[in-house]
Amino acid sequence: MNYPGFVEREALGESEIFLNFQAELSRAAGINRSVMIIGERGTGKELAASRLHYLSGRWEAPFVTLNCAALPPTLIETELFGHSTGAYTGAGKARKGRFEEANGGTLFLDEMGLIPLEVQEKILRVVEYGSFERVGSSTTVEVDVRIVAATNQDMPELCEQNKFKRDLLDRLSFEVLFLPPLRERGIDKMLLAEHFAIRISNEIGRAVSPVFSDGVRELINAYAWPGNIRELKNVIERAVYRCESANLEELVIDPFRNPYEPPVDSAIEIPEPAIQFIEKTVSALPNLGDFRSNVREIEISYLKRALDESENNQRLAAEKLALTYDQFRGLYRKYREEL
Repeated sequence: MNYPGFVEREALGESEIFLNFQAELSRAAGINRSVMIIGERGTGKELAASRLHYLSGRWEAPFVTLNCAALPPTLIETELFGHSTGAYTGAGKARKGRFEEANGGTLFLDEMGLIPLEVQEKILRVVEYGSFERVGSSTTVEVDVRIVAATNQDMPELCEQNKFKRDLLDRLSFEVLFLPPLRERGIDKMLLAEHFAIRISNEIGRAVSPVFSDGVRELINAYAWPGNIRELKNVIERAVYRCESANLEELVIDPFRNPYEPPVDSAIEIPEPAIQFIEKTVSALPNLGDFRSNVREIEISYLKRALDESENNQRLAAEKLALTYDQFRGLYRKYREEL
């Protein structure tokens, strides 16, 4: 079934773990409660939220999003609840917030862990009572909104740190869905890679997309993809756009890799005089078994030199050796016969 506004072709996957997630998502869509989606960056949390909305009974109503990471904390309240005329400098006329825009539908809050505590209190009121006031207004606005929240943070830990209200977390987590990272999705890596290759080929006007070599396929399957689907998309599209043949033989994972930087394991050429000095020095080192006798010779040598340079002034000799006078006297008595 096709729903307006939902890009079905992006929800690709045939792995068991991905199909299980989709089944959980479909089940959660059927009940009118808040849902929390937890996943790493680039796993497609907004796409999952969109699918959940269009599978729900609210699919004909608005699906409104707010990325809390894209706004400074001072603006999140205004974006969510709107403001009245003259609420602050520059507020020339009243404006609706995302809650009003999503009335009857779904509000997707991405990176919800970044919402300031004072704004969390207002969101809690909306969840519990379905009402709020715009910034700078005392008029109550009533809305019917389903909240779908997403994060890659440890929300219970944020509650322990008093950075997120436990009451609000309880209200938003009727169902908690964990979006699987790409590294766990097995066969989906190649399925998505081929999809992105075909799409970029069409975009740049190529009749056919390049065929992946065995080496490229092995790299796609072996790499952990810490940036998940977003990283895979960028890597594949960049490789196809750069490829000028029918076969894709190379995949550049890191676009910032400096081609002129010497390899880390490259050999360092050591001049011959330096080699001779090192060999001579190493060969001159005493045997480990001669430790005590060598320490004795070194101490006597230092004492003699210090006394010579200080003209047998023991206090001055102690200063030259960075010793206290008592420490120097102890060594002097120990080696008096050799001195």
